[in-house]
Amino acid sequence: MKKLVLPLLVGVLSVSMMGSGTGTIAAASKQSTVEVLLNTKKLKFPDAKPFQDRQGSVMVPIRFVSEALGAKVSYSKTGKVTRVGIQSKDHRVDMTIGQTAALVDGQKKDYGTQIILKQNRTFVPLRLVSEGLGQKVEWDKIGRWVWIGKKDFRSTDDKEFKLTKLSDFNAYTKSEKSFINMKGETYTGLKIIKESDLPVQLSDGQVVYSIDMVKDKDDDMIQIRSSRRGNPISFLVENSFVRGRGVVDSLFKDNGDKTGMNYFPVISRLDKFQDGKYIQNYEGWKDYRISQADYILLEDGSLDDYAVAIVNPFK
Repeated sequence: MKKLVLPLLVGVLSVSMMGSGTGTIAAASKQSTVEVLLNTKKLKFPDAKPFQDRQGSVMVPIRFVSEALGAKVSYSKTGKVTRVGIQSKDHRVDMTIGQTAALVDGQKKDYGTQIILKQNRTFVPLRLVSEGLGQKVEWDKIGRWVWIGKKDFRSTDDKEFKLTKLSDFNAYTKSEKSFINMKGETYTGLKIIKESDLPVQLSDGQVVYSIDMVKDKDDDMIQIRSSRRGNPISFLVENSFVRGRGVVDSLFKDNGDKTGMNYFPVISRLDKFQDGKYIQNYEGWKDYRISQADYILLEDGSLDDYAVAIVNPFK
């Protein structure tokens, strides 16, 4: 169990070993875009993107959403009047560009926001997707996400996430202690994920929703939205020691939706610990930059057989 000393130190010393004192997050990353997730997987829109209008209504390009749900979309034009029809297995929607109402299974429903044509795409209020296509829809104001369908998160245990042998990761295994599970056993390998894979569940443990860069006063911080509080991370730098980071618990923010924001310093005196040894006069910790890391190791007690690392989105 001696191999667990380093991860424990990361957690205990995370606050006191930062480059400067902590306060409140002054400027979180401001997202102007809206993401649409179908059964927890993000939909890719080739051109026109979902957005939130001045009234606060979330508008989505109905063709892409409808086709992703297996429905067919038809258009017809008479003079300057453009009509749009959506036919799914169980529902029929008829609408007219410029109007706020639509016929849903023959019943007129007013959505208070005009159905519009933008970038040659038809945008409709989010509620129309729910009522018109019979889908459960939820607006996530924290992530600015539209959840459609079931919230059955993909897991890194799933076959779509391939296992990379630890031996194939030799350039990053100088610090073997960082590739030890909570039982003190060496992982068999790693599973590499990308930011675009989020949200995803780490085995049967925490769900990682998003990863962003924010500021705490003048300090760069990694912000991870997760279903768990306090799980550490590590920066993996090629041909160098692993840089462990514990969560700054004083900055933790409960989102009130069973998720929270965990914050990790980019620069930390913890880098004086190299491969489990404390280097008293090492001043290089001040020069570390997030772009040096190729991967960010996401730690979780549920990970027994393999580790999970996300490709550094800030490189």
